[in-house]
Amino acid sequence: MGDVVDLWGSGERGVVDLTHLGEEFRRDPHPVYARLRERGPVHRVRLGGADGAWETWLVVGYDEARAALADGRLAKDQRGLDGDRDEAVIGRHLLGTDPPEHTRLRSLVTRAFTARRVQALAPRVQEITDGLLDAMIPRGRADLVDAFSFPLPITVICELLGVPELDRAAFREMSTEVVAPSAPGAGPQAIVRLGGYLTELIEDKRCSRPTDDLLSDLIRTTAEDGDRLSPAELRGMAFLLLIAGHETTVNLITNAVHTLLTRPEHLAALRADPGLLDGVIEETLRWEGPVENATFRYAARPLEIGGVPIEPGASVVIGLAAPDRDPARFPDPDRFDPRRDTRGHLAFGHGIHYCLGAPLARLEARTAIASLLDRAPGLTLDGPPGEWLPGMLIRGVRSLPVRW
Repeated sequence: MGDVVDLWGSGERGVVDLTHLGEEFRRDPHPVYARLRERGPVHRVRLGGADGAWETWLVVGYDEARAALADGRLAKDQRGLDGDRDEAVIGRHLLGTDPPEHTRLRSLVTRAFTARRVQALAPRVQEITDGLLDAMIPRGRADLVDAFSFPLPITVICELLGVPELDRAAFREMSTEVVAPSAPGAGPQAIVRLGGYLTELIEDKRCSRPTDDLLSDLIRTTAEDGDRLSPAELRGMAFLLLIAGHETTVNLITNAVHTLLTRPEHLAALRADPGLLDGVIEETLRWEGPVENATFRYAARPLEIGGVPIEPGASVVIGLAAPDRDPARFPDPDRFDPRRDTRGHLAFGHGIHYCLGAPLARLEARTAIASLLDRAPGLTLDGPPGEWLPGMLIRGVRSLPVRW
């Protein structure tokens, strides 16, 4: 795999070592991604995590990332590689499958998780938002994550799927460990616990009187040919919807508010013209989106990305944050500009794995930020944000102290 070289070394065929960058890279990875883009759109890199270090290809150029996200030669199915353990616990789901299996699963899920269902959630999203602000506003100060941007999406997704209220605190702990493990072994342990919980939840719903939550609908959903989701597939889908349905939205809301509070000119412009809100949300998705990099893909056949040959079986990480700051696609990319044309940003992915929950995330962010600014006209930071989440998957802070 070649010699490991210093990040700014000149070895054309070397491995770019990202493991030693530490807290500074976690807090702000964008300068590193910019330097990598200057050297080329694709790099062999060494990554580190709670379970050790490994090497992979990293795509940082916009055109190359967009093409790779839609390239069928890059597979998501990890069977026979290193994903068997998690799959045995969780089950098959959209992020770990390829066509035709992915096509079948997505078709079954979209029968129940429709645009009409998301639109119908709008009054309830507003009601939950108002209740959280009713409790928060009289206090004068709060950690926005704990008091608002976490409980809103976790309540919405848990109600949508039919997760009992008493289980939600435990679910938060498990889901956070899955996407940003705090210690070696914490991630796999959390997956085992979450898999066991979901098995019990699905069995309870199978044995209960039919309800109108999404998980119950998925249990009952049947295609024209009689096809249905198996118990393992139901568990996998519930896992994906619970994790993706709240963890990313927490950080979209928090990142947007943090950005506005550190750029008062944009906060003032939004207060003067609420019509800018959609632009603020889309620019946040491009500029500091909640998902830094897509989950691993594997080369099913030989291919080239940006002129770089990728051998069969090699792992590939397609960047989302780095391509969305590619100046070849978005001029002056490090400038936050809610009025810019953000069409084509990759925050929700691209191709057949485009985020199924994007409309729900946008609805929640729009409702949350509009209501927060309306109810807290003097909103400002009340100290530095908490640490940025570890790893290179989720982009967000653990806490955001605010006052008003």
